Amino acid sequence: MLTECAFDDQTSALCKPCQPPAGQFVLTLHTLLALLLATLIENLRLREVGYAFHEKACGDSAMKGELLLLWCALALLRLAGSCPEKCRCHSSSRSVDCSRQGLAEVPQDLPPQTQTLLLQDNQIGQLPAFAFRSVPQLTTLNLGNNSLSHLAAGVFHGLQHLQVLNLTQNSLHFLESRLFHSLPQLRELDLSSNDIRHLPTSPGKPWQNLTVFAVQQNQLQHLDRALLESMPRVRLLLLKDNLWKCNCHLLSLKLWLEKFIYKGGVTDSVICASPDPWKGEDLLKIPHELYQPCPFPSPDVGSSRGQQLGSAHRPVPASPESHSLGERDPSECELKPKPRPASLRHAVATVIITGVVCGIVCLMMLAAAIYGCTYAALTAQYHGGRLAQTNEPGKMEGKELCAGSPA
Repeated sequence: MLTECAFDDQTSALCKPCQPPAGQFVLTLHTLLALLLATLIENLRLREVGYAFHEKACGDSAMKGELLLLWCALALLRLAGSCPEKCRCHSSSRSVDCSRQGLAEVPQDLPPQTQTLLLQDNQIGQLPAFAFRSVPQLTTLNLGNNSLSHLAAGVFHGLQHLQVLNLTQNSLHFLESRLFHSLPQLRELDLSSNDIRHLPTSPGKPWQNLTVFAVQQNQLQHLDRALLESMPRVRLLLLKDNLWKCNCHLLSLKLWLEKFIYKGGVTDSVICASPDPWKGEDLLKIPHELYQPCPFPSPDVGSSRGQQLGSAHRPVPASPESHSLGERDPSECELKPKPRPASLRHAVATVIITGVVCGIVCLMMLAAAIYGCTYAALTAQYHGGRLAQTNEPGKMEGKELCAGSPA
C-alpha cells in the first residue's frame, strides 16, 4: 500500500525547495487540484494492483520520480495560489481588487499572501464567521457600499494584522462589543453612512490603537464617554450628521471634546438635532451653565432596577408600562433655557458697568454740590454788600444829630 511506503532522506531533500514557506500554507485546496490528486492516486493504485506492488517496489526510481513530481507540483500550486475569477490580483503589492463585480459573498480562493483586499461596491449581504481565514496576512479590508446589516462576532477572527477597516455605506444598525476583539492592530475604523443607533460602551483593548474613528451620517443620539476614553491614541474623530440630542447626557461628550481639541485632536462639528431650543446649534458653543445634572430615576417600588434614594416624600406612582420597562420621562433630561443665565463673565461686566455709572453719578452730585455752595456764597456776599451800603447813610445821619444837639 502507498501508506506503507516512505521516501528516503535524499528524496525528501529534493522536495524541500518546492515546499511553501511557513505562514503561506493554503487552508483549502481548489476543487480542480483535489480532482487531479484523486485521479493520480487512483492511477497509482491501479498500477499497484496490475504489477503486484509490494514493499520493494517503493525503491523503484520511476515510482519515486512520479511521486516527487506530484508532490512538488502540488507544493508550487499551493505557494502560488490562484486569483478569483472576477478579481484582479497584483502580486507586487499583494493586493486583490474585487470591487464593482456584483459579488454576493467573499471569494473563497483568495491568495493566502494577500495584504490588501478591496470588496467595495458589491452586493455582499452577510459575512459568515471566519470569513477571511484564508488571508491571515490581511492589513487593509474595504467592505464599503455593500448590503451588510449585521456582523457576527467571529467575522474578523484570525486577522491579527488588520490595520484599516472600511465599512462605510452599508445598513448596519448596531455593533456587538466582541466584534473587534480579534483585531489588536486596528488603526483606522470607518463606520460612516450607516444606520447605527448605538455603539458598544466597552469595546475592549482593540480600540486602544485607533487613530481614526469615523461615525458621521448615522442615527446616533448619544455617545458614551467610556467609548471615547477607550481610544487614547485617536487623533481624528468624525461625528457630524447624526441625530444628536443635546441634553444632559451629552454634557460628558462636550467636556471630552473640549479636552480632545485642547490636546491637538481634530474633529468636525456636532450639530444638535433636538431639543428645539438647541436645534441647529453647535454642541461646543452651548455654555456649560445651561446643562443641568441628569435626575436620578424615581425610586418606584415596581421599578425593575429597584433603586431607592431614601427621599422623605413619597414619589408619584408611574404607569405600569414604565414600571415594567424601568423608563423615565425623557423630558426630564431636556435643557431648560434660562432667560438670564448666570455667568462669571456677565457678572464681572455688570460690576464694571455699575461702577462706572455710579462713579459718573457721584461726580455729577459732587459738581452739583460745589456749584450750589459757590452760588450760595456768591449770593450771600452780594446781598451782604448791599445791606452794608444801605446802613452807612443812616449811621452818618445819627452822628450828625448827636453832634448838633446842645450840650
